[in-house]
Amino acid sequence: MSTGSESFLRALAKAELKPVYLIAGQEALLVQECCDALRSRLRGDGFSERIVIETDDGGFSWDELQHQGASMSLFASRRLLDLRLPTGKPGKEGSQAIIEYCASPPPDTVLLISCMEWSAKHGGKWSEAIEQCGQMVTAAPVRASDIGAWIGQRMQANGIRASDEALQILNQRIEGNLLAADQEIRKLAMLGVKGDINAEQMRQWVSDSSRFDVFKLVDACYDGDFARAGRILKGLRAEGEQVPALLPVIGKELMNLAHYAQVKESGGRAQAAMQADKHWQSKQAQMLRMLDHGNRGLFERLVSQLAEVDLMSKGRRAGDAWVGLERVLAQWANGKTRSSVRVCA
Repeated sequence: MSTGSESFLRALAKAELKPVYLIAGQEALLVQECCDALRSRLRGDGFSERIVIETDDGGFSWDELQHQGASMSLFASRRLLDLRLPTGKPGKEGSQAIIEYCASPPPDTVLLISCMEWSAKHGGKWSEAIEQCGQMVTAAPVRASDIGAWIGQRMQANGIRASDEALQILNQRIEGNLLAADQEIRKLAMLGVKGDINAEQMRQWVSDSSRFDVFKLVDACYDGDFARAGRILKGLRAEGEQVPALLPVIGKELMNLAHYAQVKESGGRAQAAMQADKHWQSKQAQMLRMLDHGNRGLFERLVSQLAEVDLMSKGRRAGDAWVGLERVLAQWANGKTRSSVRVCA
């Protein structure tokens, strides 16, 4: 069985529990909400034992899934196996382990597999096996044209009715970030805001969540969204930011990508190296996606070009540093090298 996140949440309270669930999608907030709702339902139904299995742990083996499925509960008669698979790619060994588990799921046990990445290329026999014996939930990204309506529904659920102009203000400020939108709505609820609110009230109450900063700029490049990266860069410039202040963060990201690309191209496991360097799971997912589109040579060239931009920004090389930086970001976001960043004034 397969369903979307909204349908899953509406039906969950009365639905018959399945032995296996796969909840996957690129929108972290929606994936998290679906997982939280399922965990809450299971707790209410007496699943008091929860075992978390992190597949990106350096010492993880897929034998762990088989072991946990075959073992008896130590503390309760019903338990949840909470398996985290951030990339949505179990590999050959993992696919076989999941297929075997689904062929004979243990009694009084629910397996939840959550993935923060999902597209048509992720599916396979392992996800088909889950659909046959359990349920697959796809948390599809909210389209840009639908974000305003999504925000309005969330606000109404908290007793707030915003005017169209007020919704537009919030939508502009959160820059399409559902997590930021959810935080702002929760903040309004905590402040006791209820009933109708207009545009002026929204301006007063809501902090500028879309404030341009270099970390949002980096995220836009990882997402391959150069149009957004360009807007953020212009915003940073308009706010009086200086190119030298941006380069350390951008340079660090590109040098990391060059390093992990080298690990990958040398036959090593880039993700294992990222784990050893203690990167967050979300950062690992970003870098792994980028490594699918760029190689060591690209990232090393971009680091070199960034050094040229640094010289421009300090007046030691002819050219417009802002234009040079924009070209570096364009190549990064698009995963390919275009032209030199040398731009004469």
